[in-house]
Amino acid sequence: MNQLDQFLSRAEGLLSRLENILPGAQAQAPDWQAAAAFRWDHHQHALRPVANFQRIALADLSGIDDQKKRIAQNTLQFVRGGTANNVLLSGARGTGKSSLVKALLNEYAAQDLRVIQIDKQGLVDLPLIVGLVEGRPERFILYCDDLSFNAEEDGYQTLKAALDGDLVAFSDNLLIYATSNRRHLMPDYMADNLATSYVGDEIHPAESVEEKVSLSERFGLWISFYPFSQDEYLEIAARWLQHYGWQGGLTAEVRRAALQWSLSRGSRSGRVAGQFARDWCGRMS
Repeated sequence: MNQLDQFLSRAEGLLSRLENILPGAQAQAPDWQAAAAFRWDHHQHALRPVANFQRIALADLSGIDDQKKRIAQNTLQFVRGGTANNVLLSGARGTGKSSLVKALLNEYAAQDLRVIQIDKQGLVDLPLIVGLVEGRPERFILYCDDLSFNAEEDGYQTLKAALDGDLVAFSDNLLIYATSNRRHLMPDYMADNLATSYVGDEIHPAESVEEKVSLSERFGLWISFYPFSQDEYLEIAARWLQHYGWQGGLTAEVRRAALQWSLSRGSRSGRVAGQFARDWCGRMS
C-alpha cells in the first residue's frame, strides 16, 4: 500500500468516527419483534435481523455444567430486570463458548431477551447502538464473538470506556457478552514480562501488562473454559451422534473412530466431536 492509499484509508476511518459523534448521527431502529437475534452492519449503521438463528438448547451442551449455571444465573437476573454483569467467556477453542450464548437466547427469547452480534470493527458504533436500545422494554445482549485486539485498534478504547470509565452512563438494559480464546483479549509478548520490575519482595508489572489486564478486568464476570477429558469428549460425541440420527450407540468401533478423529485434529472439543458425528453419520447413512 502506497502513502496515498494509507492516507485515504486513515481519512476514511476518521470520517467514519466523526459521523458517529456529530450531532444528528443516528441509526434506524429495527422491528424488535421481527426476530430475537440481530447483526450490526458497521458500514450501513443498521441492525439486520437474523432469520435462521441456530436452535441450540442449554440441555444440549455437555461438559460445561458449571459455566452454564453461572452465566444462566447472570442472564436470568438481567432478564428479570435486576442487576447483572458484563461477561467474558474465555479459554480453549471449541468448548462451547459461542454455543452457550446462542443457547441463552433460545432459553430467554420469550422473556424479551434480544441478542445483537457485533464484530470488533463495529464497536466504534457503540454510542449508536446504545441510542437504539435505550428506553426499550426488551433486554439486550451485545454479543462479540472471538474477540481479540491490538491496543491501536479503534474498538479497543471504545469498548474499554463503555465497560467502565465513560462519563456517559451505559444503558441499563444492555450487557456485553464477549467470547475469546485469550483471557486478556490481547496478545502476550515476552518483552512485556521482561519489563516487569522488582522492588524488594514486590513485583511491579510493566505498564504494557497493566494495559492488557485493564480491559478484561472490566468485565464483571469471567467464565473460563478448559479442554475436555477423553470421557467428556466421548459423551459429547455420543450426544451429537444421536442428534444426527445415529441409533447404533457408542460401540467400540464408534468410540475408536471418535478418538482417532480427535487425534487427527489435535483437539478434544465439542466442535471436533460435532464434526466427527456429522462425518460418521454421513458415511454410515
